[in-house]
Amino acid sequence: MKNLTVVLGSDHAGFEMKEKISQYLNSQGVTVQDIGCNSTESCDYPDFALAVGEKVRTGQCQQGILICGSGVGMAIAVNKIPGVRAANVFDPEIAKLAREHNNANVLTMGSRFIDLEKAIAITQNFITTPFAGDRHAKRVDKIMAIEKSFCP
Repeated sequence: MKNLTVVLGSDHAGFEMKEKISQYLNSQGVTVQDIGCNSTESCDYPDFALAVGEKVRTGQCQQGILICGSGVGMAIAVNKIPGVRAANVFDPEIAKLAREHNNANVLTMGSRFIDLEKAIAITQNFITTPFAGDRHAKRVDKIMAIEKSFCP
């Protein structure tokens, strides 16, 4: 995990979990860029999804993590950004598969549906699992080709 930079973002519903995930990542030697939000005051999740997605798209950060109430809105918003492959994850094994098979580069989670212990296990699997490549690479390439056909 050395040399890994992860950008974190949340809305108000995910703020507290984001703070704990940030502490966990720091304890693992991961460089964290926190783009907000900075409180439990109501805010709009697409703003933070865009900021995280741009950091991943431009290569400033290798991975992103977004947390809102369900994780769904964040996933929908960030997946609009070219080059982003976000997975909304509720289980540590799915986090592993999202990285291994789909080369996901953004993790979204729902703070209202998973507890902190599970969120940390999901995060751990996401940041430590490499992309398997091989037969999965051609599938990810096909996903990227779909994206390019709509975003020339």
